[in-house]
Amino acid sequence: MNKSAPIGIFDSGVGGTSIWQEIHTLLPYENTLYLADSKHAPYGEKSKETILELSIKNTELLLSRGSKIIVVACNTATTNAISELRKKFDVPFIGIEPAIKPAALKSRSKNVGILATKGTLSSDLFHKTSEEYSNDINFIEVIGKGLVHFIEKGQLNHPKLHSLLLTYLEPMIEADVDYIVLGCSHYPYIIPAIRNIVPEHIKIIDSGVAVARQTKSILEKNNLLNESHTSPKLEFYSNLETTTLNYLLKEFKSDVNEDSRNSESHMQIEMLEF
Repeated sequence: MNKSAPIGIFDSGVGGTSIWQEIHTLLPYENTLYLADSKHAPYGEKSKETILELSIKNTELLLSRGSKIIVVACNTATTNAISELRKKFDVPFIGIEPAIKPAALKSRSKNVGILATKGTLSSDLFHKTSEEYSNDINFIEVIGKGLVHFIEKGQLNHPKLHSLLLTYLEPMIEADVDYIVLGCSHYPYIIPAIRNIVPEHIKIIDSGVAVARQTKSILEKNNLLNESHTSPKLEFYSNLETTTLNYLLKEFKSDVNEDSRNSESHMQIEMLEF
């Protein structure tokens, strides 16, 4: 495998760019290829069979474009499909799961809130992980129905989004949680909105940094780290529209455009039918 081949990343839309940002920050010389399957978002309300079918399709496209490793930047796809993907394809896979373990180990109130999609909360993998800590921790699980819709449209300050968050966060606040685990890669984009609702002492955690570290570890283990320190090619494709991708990545795009004056830096955000 070519070490300069891209890291392939897919999600049920734009949310996984929160994972991409952590990977790019930790591994700035790696080429990346991101698929936003916004046409089928959200995955969290689909059947396990459909989630697997979509995940296979996304993986095949990433591999056809030379990806050396696949990051499943979607909690729902990870918990419902990654074991089958690993059986089907001969390439390393990195998944993303709600950060239950660190929250459970650090919680003092022993009450932890989990905001996730229906597909994640109902998966076997999620139940297996949460049961490991259920004797000591009271988990307040809430399905964030409708949140992805606003994030996909880039409407991060929409009044209806705020209204939904009030409804979803109220039982967590009443239960005296001291940690809220975000179980969807879209949700880091609404952390400011969550912060405006919950008390200051409540900590909000997601899996982005952990996924980036695991990606680096697997690349090192397989001798796949890009040894070239040239500026990377950063490709993003959506099968619906690119407005939200451009909005969420505007700061990174600005930085790349600034760098490109004196280097080969390149960020590409385009529509792609898949």
